[in-house]
Amino acid sequence: MNLAARLATIGALLLAQLAWAAPAPWYWWRSKVDGTRLCAQISPGTGWERDGGPYQGPGCAPKPRVFVVPMR
Repeated sequence: MNLAARLATIGALLLAQLAWAAPAPWYWWRSKVDGTRLCAQISPGTGWERDGGPYQGPGCAPKPRVFVVPMR
């Protein structure tokens, strides 16, 4: 197998890994000092503890509910 074929195979395998990737979830974080809440994907630091979540998008808004009404 020549170098170009090996590089193409490695590139295809790396791109396949990206197809499985998903965005990180969002969480509510509460300050241990004054109780302030913050919405973030990762911990803001050692003085914070996770308060709620996970949520799908920024702003820590719950996933919208979709109601389907059957037609007659």
